[in-house]
Amino acid sequence: MTTSPTSATRELNGVVLPATGAWKVDPGHAEVGFVGRHFMLTKVRGRFTDVDATVEIGERPEDSRVTAVINLASVESGDRTRDDHLRSGDFFDVEKHPTATFTSTSVSWDGTAGTLVGDLTIKEVTRSVTLAVEYLGYARDPWDNDRTVFSARGKVNREDWGLTWNMPLPTGGLLVSKEIELSLEIEAIRQA
Repeated sequence: MTTSPTSATRELNGVVLPATGAWKVDPGHAEVGFVGRHFMLTKVRGRFTDVDATVEIGERPEDSRVTAVINLASVESGDRTRDDHLRSGDFFDVEKHPTATFTSTSVSWDGTAGTLVGDLTIKEVTRSVTLAVEYLGYARDPWDNDRTVFSARGKVNREDWGLTWNMPLPTGGLLVSKEIELSLEIEAIRQA
């Protein structure tokens, strides 16, 4: 491994990775998104705009950790009526459960890709989630902040967290899919 105390990256087994230490997710450059299906056909995309997260890069990538708090009221899907419904007791019930949390439990890593497993808690229900993660690179912004960029994907069954509202369709099937695709695009800033 090659690194220096002032370097924002390091070389590990011939691969350039972020330097060890704390990296704070920049909420203005973070997309915590999801995709569900309406009528089991149309993709409906949404995202959370208020996320507070930290990535702790370990000396060994496997020792890295991620923690996040998601403000569920910040959900946006491009339709105010749908967003209000997602905030209601039928789904997130933000008055009683304003946040969701994620805490990683394990990381496996190979080159610039890996698997992140963690506990996702929504409405006081905690379930394990697996995300395929890719390290996309490093950049220094015009204000001298070191930034590292990650992308992650996964799938969950929303009913595992008690998000069971639905309506049967007259032709068969359900109005809203149970399976939800998760999609994260994250920029994190190195902390001094």
